[in-house]
Amino acid sequence: MYKLTIELVPETCWYSNVRSNVSRAMWDKIRHKSYALANHKCEICKDTGKNQGYKHAVECHEIWHYDDTTKTQTLTQFISLCPNCHTVKHPGLASINGKTHVVLNQLMKVNKMSMIEAKSYLNSSYEQFEERSKYNWTLDISYIEKFLEEKEKTFDDLFSI
Repeated sequence: MYKLTIELVPETCWYSNVRSNVSRAMWDKIRHKSYALANHKCEICKDTGKNQGYKHAVECHEIWHYDDTTKTQTLTQFISLCPNCHTVKHPGLASINGKTHVVLNQLMKVNKMSMIEAKSYLNSSYEQFEERSKYNWTLDISYIEKFLEEKEKTFDDLFSI
């Protein structure tokens, strides 16, 4: 398993995600909590978008589990990613935006892969995407409530004796 993974969302699930199922205010609450929990650094490579030439440090990414038997797409986590790592998570969009080079370069950098390995991994991810896109999926976003109820650790919590 790689440190930085590709997570192609099946085509039949496009536009059916957390942001499309909650208010803008709720999405802002979720993403800002995610940023704070990650100390505004990428949870994978520890870099920030500001170091990569972006105006923002991190972006909130939804982690999904796909049950290929029940065809259920279940939200399992929110993580904060730098823009380059987030681009890897969505290589189809990256391709449309002319940023496949960002996907390959970030995969090589973070996972210490060769270009051949990065391209092979990308191709195998598309094969899984094609198979999963043949089906309609049930969306389970019940994790949101648990995430919002989790207590944020304060500085004192982290360093109390």
